[in-house]
Amino acid sequence: MREVLRRSVTGAVYIFLLLSVVFLSSDAFDFLFMIFGLACLNEYKKLVHLKGLHIYAAYLALWWLFIYFVNDMSLVYVLLGCTLIVNSMLLFYLFSKRTKLFNTIQKFLIGLFYVGGGCIFLTMIPYTNNDFAKFLIIGIFILIWVNDSFAYIVGRSFGRTKLFSAVSPKKTIEGALGGLVFAVACAYFMAKYEPILTPLQWVLLAVVIVITGNLGDLIESKFKRTAGVKDSGAILPGHGGMLDRLDSLIFAAPFAYLTLKIFAHVS
Repeated sequence: MREVLRRSVTGAVYIFLLLSVVFLSSDAFDFLFMIFGLACLNEYKKLVHLKGLHIYAAYLALWWLFIYFVNDMSLVYVLLGCTLIVNSMLLFYLFSKRTKLFNTIQKFLIGLFYVGGGCIFLTMIPYTNNDFAKFLIIGIFILIWVNDSFAYIVGRSFGRTKLFSAVSPKKTIEGALGGLVFAVACAYFMAKYEPILTPLQWVLLAVVIVITGNLGDLIESKFKRTAGVKDSGAILPGHGGMLDRLDSLIFAAPFAYLTLKIFAHVS
């Protein structure tokens, strides 16, 4: 009971913080995810045993450059391409039997683009239409929360078939499908209140976010299993580390950003 209460309080504070900065100002939102990115990088470094402070400097330089100075979309697409390539490599790593960690340069590049790139594109998403679309980013947060919550509920109630027992033995196919169904339903409902996307676009975005978010969660689980730890950190009582909380979001963010750009071009 005490653990449930601790998780609930931490979750409520986390959600309140996210919603507060979104409504406070775009600068507050940007700054929060810059800090979140540093926290995730710190936990990633410990998981893969990456030494040195170079990755922090590289991340901050990349973040400031693309959030405040780069206006050329061709450069943004270069960063997007690098991030998606690294994420694709991580998917190959996830489904392979490889457990040996990467070399130092690979660990550096993975951290910079998987964690850093993910946080940068998550920060960019609300600016997709040259304005700070508060309800767009809140909608994405809600889709992740709905998927996680109902995947857990449906999995606990009806889960029988393991999704990927080698990496995450508690996740089930029934839970994953339940999370997807409720997230899609939520996306269709949100379209009535956030018309920046059509109902079909919201549904397609939900499918992209749920699928890639689940893959991101599995990738982080493999990192933890390889490192022999349960959580990436202990910064969030009852929830583990910041990377545990944001693993789905930062992996899904570049895919969501690409999806929104495709919507913008075909509309």
